Amino acid sequence: MKKFIYPEMMVHVPVCTSKEANDILIISDNADLLSIEAARHSDANVKVITCTLNEISALEDSAYDVIISEMASDIAFLSHVNRVLRDDGQFVTTHPSLDDVEENKRLMKILGNYFKVIMPYSIGNGATAILSSKEYHPTADINLHRADMIDGLSYYNCDVHPAAFAMGNYIRKEYLGVIKN
Repeated sequence: MKKFIYPEMMVHVPVCTSKEANDILIISDNADLLSIEAARHSDANVKVITCTLNEISALEDSAYDVIISEMASDIAFLSHVNRVLRDDGQFVTTHPSLDDVEENKRLMKILGNYFKVIMPYSIGNGATAILSSKEYHPTADINLHRADMIDGLSYYNCDVHPAAFAMGNYIRKEYLGVIKN
């Protein structure tokens, strides 16, 4: 897989779904590539803070518009994510393969306690992430101006954004009632 696809899709999908993406939190052990992509949104006065799982509990309430996580998600972690995310915020997380139906249903049900929209999307090479949104829909509310004005991208664009959410019928059937869109 091209090394640029993953960080572009993890960052630009939630940032371009957000009405205002001023404050971005990246939760990762190695956030270098994600931070580089987030910094491309200089017009939005982006503040990228990278923290570990333990440090999220000390963060201020309602402080972030977008949270991007590469860490395993459990109930306690997602409760903190909900607390530090603004009322119209987006949360993106890596997760097991969509083929691990039971683990993903467990995760999506927990996310359903906090978010109006929960949708898996392609991040390249058959891998997916889950976008969870408190307000905005990732295909209906894409900020086209922001998506089209990002300089220096190798993969992401305003056409790739909604296409990443296309899923086959077998996935839709398997996750019926769990994916919220």
